[in-house]
Amino acid sequence: MSPFFVMSLLFGLTFGQAASLCAPSEYTIHVEKRECAYCLAINTTICAGFCMTRDSNGKKLLLKSALSQNVCTYKEMLYRTVLIPGCPHHTIPYYSYPVAVSCKCGKCNTDYSDCVRERVRTNHCTKPQKLCNM
Repeated sequence: MSPFFVMSLLFGLTFGQAASLCAPSEYTIHVEKRECAYCLAINTTICAGFCMTRDSNGKKLLLKSALSQNVCTYKEMLYRTVLIPGCPHHTIPYYSYPVAVSCKCGKCNTDYSDCVRERVRTNHCTKPQKLCNM
């Protein structure tokens, strides 16, 4: 192997990680239950950003596992629980949500992430809104 090839490979690997801009980002979730009087606007953090990925020209020659692309996903997260105001006694008034502590570029885990972005979904309140800052 030539020294130029080795240096190019090391530079590419280093720059590829540095060019990934995956980090916790502020996000507001709007939560409401049909039985409750209010909608709760929750300020939290989610993982968002750009991850370096490569599209192979030899798709037919590679295993499907080699074709998966990296996404910005949770490295560390914790869950918080809030009380939705204005709920009747027979309703469970609690809502738990994830908070991104740190993020990474990796395969999307459908156990705790929505790996498909739907454009028709809206994130707004239809009831009077209360703000929850955690």
